Amino acid sequence: MPTVGALGDDMMRFGLLGPLVVHDGTALRPVSGLKVRVLLAALLLQANRVVSKDALKEAMWGDELPSSVEASFANHATRLRRLLAPAGEERLLTVAPGYQLLVAEGALDVEVFETRVRAACLAHQAGDWATVLAESRAALALWRGAPLADLVPYRDQPGPSLRIHQLDQLRLQVREWAFDAELHLGNHGEILTDLAVLAAENPLREELHRQLMLALHRTGRQAEAFEVFHALRRSLVDELGTEPGPAVRRAYQELLDGEQPPAPPVPAPAPRPPYQLPSSVPEFTGREEETAAAVAALRREVGAPLRPVVISGMGGIGKTALAVRVARLVQEDFPDGTLYADLRGFSGGGPRSAHDLLARFLDDLGARPASLPDDTDDRAALFRSAIADRRVLLVLDNARDAAQVAPLLPPQGPGAALITSRQLLAELPGVEMMALHPLGPEEQLTLLSRLCGADRIAHEPAALADILAACGGLPLALRIVGGRLSSRPSWPLALLAERLAPDRGRLQALSMGAVAVRHTFDMSYQAIRDSGNAAEREAARAFRLLGLWKPHLFTTQSAAALLGADEYDASAALELLVDANLVHSPAPGRYALHDLLGEYAAQRAAEEEPADGREAATVRMLVWYARAVSTACAVASHETQSPPPLDAPAGPALPVFAEDADAIEWTKRELPAIRESLTRAGEAGRSDLAWRLAAGLFGYATTHWWTGEWDACLRQAMEIAVAHGDTLGQAWLHRRTAVAHGMAYRNEACLEHLTLALAFFTDTGDVLAQASILGNMASLYVQLGDARQGLVHAERSHELYRRTSSPRSEALALSRIADAQAMVGEHADAVANYEKVVAALREQRHGVFLATTLTNLGDVRRQLGDREGALEAQREALAIRRRMDDLGGTADCLAFMAGTYQHFGEWGDARSCWEQCLELGLRHGMAQHIEASRAGLAGLPTLPAPTPPQ
Repeated sequence: MPTVGALGDDMMRFGLLGPLVVHDGTALRPVSGLKVRVLLAALLLQANRVVSKDALKEAMWGDELPSSVEASFANHATRLRRLLAPAGEERLLTVAPGYQLLVAEGALDVEVFETRVRAACLAHQAGDWATVLAESRAALALWRGAPLADLVPYRDQPGPSLRIHQLDQLRLQVREWAFDAELHLGNHGEILTDLAVLAAENPLREELHRQLMLALHRTGRQAEAFEVFHALRRSLVDELGTEPGPAVRRAYQELLDGEQPPAPPVPAPAPRPPYQLPSSVPEFTGREEETAAAVAALRREVGAPLRPVVISGMGGIGKTALAVRVARLVQEDFPDGTLYADLRGFSGGGPRSAHDLLARFLDDLGARPASLPDDTDDRAALFRSAIADRRVLLVLDNARDAAQVAPLLPPQGPGAALITSRQLLAELPGVEMMALHPLGPEEQLTLLSRLCGADRIAHEPAALADILAACGGLPLALRIVGGRLSSRPSWPLALLAERLAPDRGRLQALSMGAVAVRHTFDMSYQAIRDSGNAAEREAARAFRLLGLWKPHLFTTQSAAALLGADEYDASAALELLVDANLVHSPAPGRYALHDLLGEYAAQRAAEEEPADGREAATVRMLVWYARAVSTACAVASHETQSPPPLDAPAGPALPVFAEDADAIEWTKRELPAIRESLTRAGEAGRSDLAWRLAAGLFGYATTHWWTGEWDACLRQAMEIAVAHGDTLGQAWLHRRTAVAHGMAYRNEACLEHLTLALAFFTDTGDVLAQASILGNMASLYVQLGDARQGLVHAERSHELYRRTSSPRSEALALSRIADAQAMVGEHADAVANYEKVVAALREQRHGVFLATTLTNLGDVRRQLGDREGALEAQREALAIRRRMDDLGGTADCLAFMAGTYQHFGEWGDARSCWEQCLELGLRHGMAQHIEASRAGLAGLPTLPAPTPPQ
């Protein structure tokens, strides 16, 4: 049922228990016009439900509708909408076939009255007479007179008349319950007058007469009590032809027997408020930001509603320790007590039921009636009544899910709830979410120091770093490690670090006594594996398979490949695992396993998944990465020829890249997974996948060749290809390895691999591959200073490319011709060709190639004496390199710009460029640029020192 929101001081309230009233939080709002008032009343009697236009017209005009009813109705509805939305908040909605008035919970007196009536009824059934009296009085206080007293014609219509009669009967019933409570509490004389009046107004109401008889008898007025009985009997016989019922006859018998009234109960001394928090953790470390946020949420301004605070996170992350710390800090804000319960949502014995906990909480609060209702909802209603006006904090620890928690939450009021769970519990209404993450490096070090002493861990920094890495910031793991070190003073840290290595059974080592990280993980995993929910069981399978992938980083697409599912199902499983805090989502569409959880998932896969299933999942992942890397390479390099496609079934969709920078960034981010894929492909004997992965890194290497990552992948893939006799793979790897050597100025090795690759592709008749390799040879000869050979090979490459009708390839060949022309001094021809290439590349949106060509164009213009043209081209190239985060290319551009400034005698600007280039080289280990920058700086003239001011 839709509502306008939680009730606050400024919420619009409505009254039907008396004349119709509207209160906007500060004052009554007049509702002028009889028809508008009737329209509002009809909607309020069906609050939050759709009322048809026909029913509303009948309420306003009865059977005699005017001829202009449509226009008149629309006008009244518009007036009412304006009245109800003073701040633009939409309350009156047009919903076919009529209108719907949204009313917040607790904003309509009829709804509040009926809620109090239900609470009084449950308390009456349970014999909780103090609660009966409190709830009855609160319910009756809402009445200001006859319902809708100012709308007499409308009240007489069948629908409103029936509803008003129901409310009147409920009101009378509540008054009877209140009298019952007064009688049980010994307040006989206080109710005599009201009882006598009400019994006279209802001469056939047996319960009122029974109560009046008892009140008279217990105040010593036995004769009047007998008269009440006989008057009731005459009325019943004369009017209905029946005798009084059993309850009245029992009261009459009490009169005959002269029983003394029961003594009023002696009020028990006020019990001490319950305070049930477990012991706090003395070594509690960090979490300052989370602690402050939780404390602030539980210390709202007086009158402001307190929303439940949910602390969620993976097992062992420290949720309970934080909750206990926060609860102790706010203890004085909840003087009526703190209730604590471990809900055992994730434990071997199964979760505790809200049904049983409600009984315990009522007992703890001293509000448990003699007889508890059997229905959980009825117990929850009693609990909410008992806690409604108390400033009590509930700490509900280790909740399984929202269904377990919901019946235990306090009503909106001065009480509050602090909940911990491995589930997010986002479906609970109006909660404040607080997700815990692993401790940071400083917090980890501080906690371990507190557990086993700072001196103990100060002398073995390398072993300490390994131990902290093995614990992954998980407080539980750090506590186990700290306990082991503290109880084994002779152990060097290196011994424990060795036992905690991932390949040595780290999870088995992270245990001490009954406390074990694996056991904590078991509780989370088994809860979904053994669930009656099919989606949770499928998520458990997904969790196991995710453990097969060591980098533990996924997108929806890569996870779908591993799971053998479509993206929709993979996403559903991943999101369920996120909700269960078995997987976290560091960014939209990206997922990761904590390192320890990843190791645990791998163990579960080994124990529960068949070997062929594990192998098939791994191969699906390798195939997906090989295809994804190839796609990224095609976009990043604009290469006209890619390796032949894989012969494998189609899998999930591959990533889509808008431009080369996106493809390069994706490859950079996924590099750990690509390296893992390469290794796993070799282990699986899949050379066809291994060499494609390495070859596909060409696009990434256009800007990151200097890191050495590509060289390492190419060497590894070549070893795999040679071991499996994969000649096609070796040919492509020779081709790519040559490019890697050329980028690093390893010229002899570059020529050797180019020659081997050219021989293979010549034998197979692959013209496009020959053109590419001849072009690379042209670049190599120019790099060696042999411009004539460079020009010969560039022209041969250009001729072969023309046969393939590839504009991009022709541009590449033309740029190599220009390189050679520039070297032999044909500067004007070189500029003309470079400008053609630049124009073509702007259309193709090829950032890397464009930046390289602009750099070369700038250098030739420098040699022609065109300072402005040279710097214009080089500045544009520098901007492209920086936008693409191409550190090696940026250093190249700075070096060329330094040469341009130096050529024109602008020593200060030249020095600035060389210094920036040197800084990049030193920061990222680019030896070639370090050497060139130092030589460039050494070649600059020494400027005279500035003359000091006189």
